[in-house]
Amino acid sequence: MTELVALKQALATEQAVVYGYGVVGAHLSGKDRRIAAARLVTHQNLRDRISALIAAAGAVPPAALPAYRLPAPVTDAATARQLAAHLEDGAAGAAWDLAASTAARSPARGVAVGWLTDAAVAAAHWGSAPTALPGKPAS
Repeated sequence: MTELVALKQALATEQAVVYGYGVVGAHLSGKDRRIAAARLVTHQNLRDRISALIAAAGAVPPAALPAYRLPAPVTDAATARQLAAHLEDGAAGAAWDLAASTAARSPARGVAVGWLTDAAVAAAHWGSAPTALPGKPAS
């Protein structure tokens, strides 16, 4: 996969994550809601950084969809936390793919490595089982 293709896929993932955190936050309260709001801002900033990398490569960043299909209904705090873990696991996978598709000195590599670490820590907070190599494809 080329770096540009990986960047576009990473952007699509981040656009979906931003949408998903809107749903997550609506079902949480207290500390968890504050954490979800902070994660939303983190992912919005990452989305914008990835868009800028795509534009710097001379391409047009794809627009976000108006809505995204969620993996399961979100009806309460428990299902919101499950969605948040799912979103962060997906972000880690996209970060892994981006890191694997970039040259060592590419600015996108730095974004991918930081993103992978951040997503893995957040996924663990939301209850995802930690793995030795977060985001690594199973096969």
